[in-house]
Amino acid sequence: MMARRGRRPRTIVVALGGNALQPAGGKGDIYEQFAHTRSSLEPLVALAREGWRIVVVHGNGPQIGDDLRRNEMAMSALPPLPVGVLVAGTEGWIGYMIQQSLKNALDRFGVRRDVVTVVTQVVVDPDDPAIHDPVKPIGRGMDEEAARALEADGIPVRETPSGWRRLIASPLPIRIVEHAQIRQLLESGTIVIAAGGGGCPVYIDPKLGVEGLDAVIDKDRAAQVLGGDVDASTFMILTDVDGVYRNFGKPDQELIRELTVEEARRLLDSDELGKGSMAPKVEAAVAFVEAGGTVAHIGRLDAGLDVVEGRAGTTIRAQDGTAGH
Repeated sequence: MMARRGRRPRTIVVALGGNALQPAGGKGDIYEQFAHTRSSLEPLVALAREGWRIVVVHGNGPQIGDDLRRNEMAMSALPPLPVGVLVAGTEGWIGYMIQQSLKNALDRFGVRRDVVTVVTQVVVDPDDPAIHDPVKPIGRGMDEEAARALEADGIPVRETPSGWRRLIASPLPIRIVEHAQIRQLLESGTIVIAAGGGGCPVYIDPKLGVEGLDAVIDKDRAAQVLGGDVDASTFMILTDVDGVYRNFGKPDQELIRELTVEEARRLLDSDELGKGSMAPKVEAAVAFVEAGGTVAHIGRLDAGLDVVEGRAGTTIRAQDGTAGH
């Protein structure tokens, strides 16, 4: 099922937060992740029924952290894998999980759309200072004793609201290597799962060509760049909160329903967004609109269609409200 006759198909990039795959406080085993994924896909089915061309980008923070831990536990018996290869592995199996679950859901509702996963390489600047400054938390929260043990092995850690977590470098994405193939799939009506976990960070070596890096990329920023590469009009970040708040977590917190790019930048320059993961999401949304996208939305996963249609969440537009693409 594609767009109604006479209407140009709209393209949307949907960034799914970790809550779409693994519920907070759960065991996080594969059966639980499959069950939670299957129960979280209604917004994507609704968008597919409306004829949207859809790219899905998912997080992998808990999963890549688990893989790194498996690496360390098996190090005495098996050679460890670099982070970029582990990201490719999570792109594959998480993509398989979403692909299978979403296709089954589409079939149940009579929506005839194919779903595929593209293991995606994302170009970064090899001279990006962030490569040498590990600040992005990944993996499960741990107690201080476990964190100090990692620290003693040379692994950087930091205390976060969800416990102590390991840190890893996270350079900014520049472009998606496979963007032309993703665009072709979208034009055929296929729903594409791409840049999972932010994609595999790579750089272009003048002699060797594409080469990998030992880092991870923020999935919201990768989704924003992918949106520009495939000429998406809309960017939607689905997470576990209702939208962007002023003074989040304080008695006077306030949900912001509409923001211009200028207003969003003022929020980012202040401390009103507080600490945590919302500031990077707003930065990605602003970058998408500034690069020519029409509109960006941030909202709760279970309100996906309401978020994209402006009835829920936070909407970010250009100052004058004009469309970009």
